[in-house]
Amino acid sequence: MDPSPRESLGSLLVEAGVLTEAELAPALERQLATGEPLADALVALGYCRPEEIAQALARRWGLAYIAPDEFPSTPPALKHLSAEYMRQYRVCPVAVEGGGLLIACADPSDLTLLDDLRSVLGGEIRLAVAPEGAVLAAIDRYFGTGSTAVQKVVETIREDELGPAEEDVDHLRDLAFEAPVVRLVNLLIENAVGASASDIHLEPFEESLRVRYRIDGVLFDVEAPPRRLLPAITSRIKIMAELNIAERRLPQDGRIRMNLLGRRLDIRVSTVPTIHGESVVMRLLDRSAILLPLPRLGLDPRTQRQLERLIERPHGMLLVTGPTGSGKTTTLYAALDKINLPGKKIITIEEPVEYQLKGVNQIAVKPKIGLTFATGLRHIVRQDPDVIMVGEIRDSETAEIAIHSALTGHLVFSTLHTNDAPGAITRLLDMGVESYLLASVLEGIVAQRLVRLICPACRAPEAADPKTLRALGVDELPQKITLSRGKGCPECRQTGYRGRTGIYELLVIGEELRSMTVRKTPGNELRRRALELGMRGLREDGWAKVVAGLTTVDEVLRVSQEENGAE
Repeated sequence: MDPSPRESLGSLLVEAGVLTEAELAPALERQLATGEPLADALVALGYCRPEEIAQALARRWGLAYIAPDEFPSTPPALKHLSAEYMRQYRVCPVAVEGGGLLIACADPSDLTLLDDLRSVLGGEIRLAVAPEGAVLAAIDRYFGTGSTAVQKVVETIREDELGPAEEDVDHLRDLAFEAPVVRLVNLLIENAVGASASDIHLEPFEESLRVRYRIDGVLFDVEAPPRRLLPAITSRIKIMAELNIAERRLPQDGRIRMNLLGRRLDIRVSTVPTIHGESVVMRLLDRSAILLPLPRLGLDPRTQRQLERLIERPHGMLLVTGPTGSGKTTTLYAALDKINLPGKKIITIEEPVEYQLKGVNQIAVKPKIGLTFATGLRHIVRQDPDVIMVGEIRDSETAEIAIHSALTGHLVFSTLHTNDAPGAITRLLDMGVESYLLASVLEGIVAQRLVRLICPACRAPEAADPKTLRALGVDELPQKITLSRGKGCPECRQTGYRGRTGIYELLVIGEELRSMTVRKTPGNELRRRALELGMRGLREDGWAKVVAGLTTVDEVLRVSQEENGAE
């Protein structure tokens, strides 16, 4: 049975055998005289250790005990719990486990604490007991003394250290190697990795610096350093990416390779000049990430079988289309992994090499020395490959060489930026590819998007909105189908979503569509006929995942377009 809320800490400790009545009396007298908490008085008098008090409280309240050395190196990311609140109530987030949030506290007898945390954070909250000093130390370590970790680093950079204006390149270079600036940039990257972000955006404005992380395809604002530190931060990132810190008038691209939190990161860096300073975007590529096999991409069984038949053909061309960040490369890697057998030679040319495939010859594009997709592809065909993957068809020269490679008995994989599968045919024809050549080599086109998955920890039923259903092309919700939505919890950072999966349409090129390609039939007519022949559109596939309870109608509408091809 839980102890009474009026039961004092002293009584609990005496009952637990940690303290005697004779020791309790002088401690109570000291408490009355000094006004300090009883626990502090007991520790000051040497009657108890903080660990003994916390362990006794944990046993009495039936809660887990967390020792000072059991706090994790990094806490869960919570945006609704300030360091001031945590310090005032002596609570600190420890871990997300079992769909709930574990919070260490120093005083579990505060019966309003759990209700307050649930109302602020939502979701399931579990308390554990830890020594008060350990809780406060963890808060300081995670979030800084009286401030967040970012603020703590910023506070160590004095105004006079920034020196003269940004034009002093030598001073900026020196500043970029100073420990506080190095820690600040590393902290921005480390926080992004901890939040499973794919991109970091640093955007300067007249009086502020905005920092955003892209998580599951959506940008979220995070704590930003002061605007005055932009030159130092930008210079540090440029030095890490081996860029010219003196050049601030032209865009630059570079790459950073680093090990962080036990993971190998390849970071693509892009800088562009704006009217208020240089905007920096860093794309985080986890080189140690696990390659997803085809069955885990989210393809429905029929589409997966069709795709597997296409990638097992001896020659021809398979294209994957979609906007940046839609998972095209992941799909191609999964296809390559499926056919990566000892009897085949596979060569890829990419920018950059995002994953390392065992047994595959991978080439990284280097435009600065003349190694482009087109020039690299010319030499690849002389390497006697069976399968070639071209990271992206960007121009007519690359398209022409890729098609001729497919004509000469190679299986060619590549990507394009188009809105749907039939649009890839129109795009290649616009590049100047001869229609009869394209028709003779093209075997299939995959169009895809990534939708966020409903967080399993806070999933709840949701009433269908007729308006959004009609926008998706669904006139009426079938009986016995209940839609779901995430309510928001610490595990999903209050978004209601965690993780992503793909929605797909696969256009298999048959004789009729080859004839339409030769005649240069407009893209909307190609799409209409492909749907009549059985192609499953993006929104149709998205609706199937909504019905399966994987995602929401809003997500499918966010990433897809009208089925007739109009935006």
